[in-house]
Amino acid sequence: MDLKRGDIWWINLDPAQGSEIKKTRPGVILTVNALNKARRTVVIVPLSSQAQPRPPIVVATSSAGDNSVAVCDQIRTVDKARLIEKIGSLSKSDMTDVSAGVKQILGLS
Repeated sequence: MDLKRGDIWWINLDPAQGSEIKKTRPGVILTVNALNKARRTVVIVPLSSQAQPRPPIVVATSSAGDNSVAVCDQIRTVDKARLIEKIGSLSKSDMTDVSAGVKQILGLS
C-alpha cells in the first residue's frame, strides 16, 4: 500500500463512540511518508461535507471537493486495514491549512 502525506482515502471509522466522527468517509493522511512505510497505522484528519468551515478547527479543503472540510479536532490514528481506497490528494495550500489547524488544536503553533 503506497501511502503519502496529503492523500485522501475512504476510511472506515466505525465503530466510533460518543462524539467521535463516524462512518465510512474521506480522510487525509497526516503522517510523514517515512512512517507511512514503516508503521501499520497512520494519523488522519476526517473530511466532512456537512460541517461549516470554522478555521482553524474546521478547515475548508476545496481540492477535496465542493463543500468539503477537514475536521481538525477529530484527528486520530487508524490501522491501515481501515483504509479502503485512495480517492485523491489535497493541494499544497489545503495541506498547509490543515497542518496549521492541527498544530493549533494541539498547541504546537
